[in-house]
Amino acid sequence: MPASPIRRLAPHADEAKRRGVRVLHLNIGQPDLPTPREIADRLGEIRDRVLCYTPSTGTPEFLASVRAYYEKQQIPLGDAQVLATTGGSEALLFALMATCDPGDEVVVIEPFYTNYSAFAAMAGIRLVPVTSRGRDGFHLPPMHLWEAVVGERTRAVLICNPNNPTGTVYTQEELSEVAGFCRRHDLFLISDEVYREFAYDDRKPISALELEGMEDRVIVADSLSKRYNVCGIRLGMLITRNPAAAEAALRMAQGRLSAPGIAQQIALGAGDLDQAYFDEVVAEYRQRRDVLFEGLTAIPGVFLLQPEGAFYFIARLPVLDSDDFAAWLLSEFSFDGETVMVAPATGFYATPGLGRNEIRIAYVLETEALRRAIRILAEGLAAYRSARGLESIPLDEPSEKHRRAKVPGM
Repeated sequence: MPASPIRRLAPHADEAKRRGVRVLHLNIGQPDLPTPREIADRLGEIRDRVLCYTPSTGTPEFLASVRAYYEKQQIPLGDAQVLATTGGSEALLFALMATCDPGDEVVVIEPFYTNYSAFAAMAGIRLVPVTSRGRDGFHLPPMHLWEAVVGERTRAVLICNPNNPTGTVYTQEELSEVAGFCRRHDLFLISDEVYREFAYDDRKPISALELEGMEDRVIVADSLSKRYNVCGIRLGMLITRNPAAAEAALRMAQGRLSAPGIAQQIALGAGDLDQAYFDEVVAEYRQRRDVLFEGLTAIPGVFLLQPEGAFYFIARLPVLDSDDFAAWLLSEFSFDGETVMVAPATGFYATPGLGRNEIRIAYVLETEALRRAIRILAEGLAAYRSARGLESIPLDEPSEKHRRAKVPGM
């Protein structure tokens, strides 16, 4: 099992806090926005004398609420096509185990959500990466690179849209190419769509469930965690129109008995929220994105294109070892009594050596804290380069035109 690049620096952060340094956490996708009262208040309404097991599929009420949500997205679902899971993580694990035997392979776009490596290790499968590049906004690489990695044991493609960790939102054209690749090679498409609501600048993410000719090939992993700021209730769902994949996932669900029952009860409060809730949340994240993008691209040597969705991005820094830099920020640096915790990007790649000068940032703090984090990173980069003797290494600062260039075809 690989160590989590998101959490493995926690001892350094704990030690910094013991020294009296305030740590701004940009390393993990834990939003600071409040859980909607429509959901939280339902905890006080539970009057069950016994907190029982729930059906392995999920409670009828929760499953109906999921289908109602998707109906609003113009995606109709049948009764047997939704399975309640313990977070989106379990949905992804079930999807991998439903489509693969131990030793099989899944094509994945790197950088990818680091826990995919953990799920693959649990399932005994191998992730085969196709590399996307920051200079292209981490959009999908050309299809000839996909064709080069498919083999006899390839069983599925795994994507995340909108993307964690890059903030990329894939276009209809890109997803159609992926669908064609899956049909050509008789593969499942596993789509992680937990950030569906978070897209900016009039973009509308396309669900894999909407792809024509893919009805029996798509498995979607979804979650309430980020959509409603309820990460701690650990409630998600697996969605597929493939009866065999649904049956396989159900048997796994029976093996773990049931998803959290209390979570399913309080999640019904999400049905009381209207579009105004999502509009407000998306506007807040868009403002945070803009503050970070403007501030970080003003730091010499930092490069990123403007994120399009979710609430993450990967930035290239003028360092040689982002793991060392991230640990140094916590163990040896502070500015005005504060420092920042970021996630080194090496853990988001399967290809050894990639991501060594990149970090992932989650913009889950309010804007004033983000402005302080920008100042800390700027001061920290200058001090780190001096401490590590990197002044002679060029910053390789891209031009303003390059930073703001639109991705070809977008």
